[in-house]
Amino acid sequence: MSATSPQVRQGWQGRFYEDFEVGDIYRHPLGRTVSETDNTWFTLLSMNTNQAHFNAQHAAESEFGKPLVVSTLTLAIAIGQSVTDVTQNAFANLGLDDVKFSHPVFAGDTLWSESIVLSKRESGSRPKAGIVTIRTRTLNQDGAVVCSFVRTFYVHKHGAQAGRDPFPVAAEPLTVN
Repeated sequence: MSATSPQVRQGWQGRFYEDFEVGDIYRHPLGRTVSETDNTWFTLLSMNTNQAHFNAQHAAESEFGKPLVVSTLTLAIAIGQSVTDVTQNAFANLGLDDVKFSHPVFAGDTLWSESIVLSKRESGSRPKAGIVTIRTRTLNQDGAVVCSFVRTFYVHKHGAQAGRDPFPVAAEPLTVN
């Protein structure tokens, strides 16, 4: 067995402007099961006082028969699921359009999201960045679309100083021993 020095393998760094191609679809890898606690906390944090989200007795009398997950939590999860694939190297959201909540979400549902690249263009004011527009849809565990939206964002180009790897240099190297 020959002794070789360990190689640093970069983890996923996200996409830069040049990596996006119109029509590409990214299936975001992490599903997220929504809990009753998630819904209660988000309802409280966002000051949403509609009892359909946190009062089981009230919700039992609705057409759904149980509390609904607040729609802005569904949207927040969907956007969060997409970050690793589309906005890890973005520095500003420019727009969120055509937001739809097409199916109810309940505690216990597992959400999955995927995005398609709709357009991209060079930035006229920032030469080290581009503007990308995607459409994201979120599915529950049964494949029903629960949320969809179009999002436009600024993203760094390869080599942009702001897009560099922020991992610090260790005082001591990491070794096998």
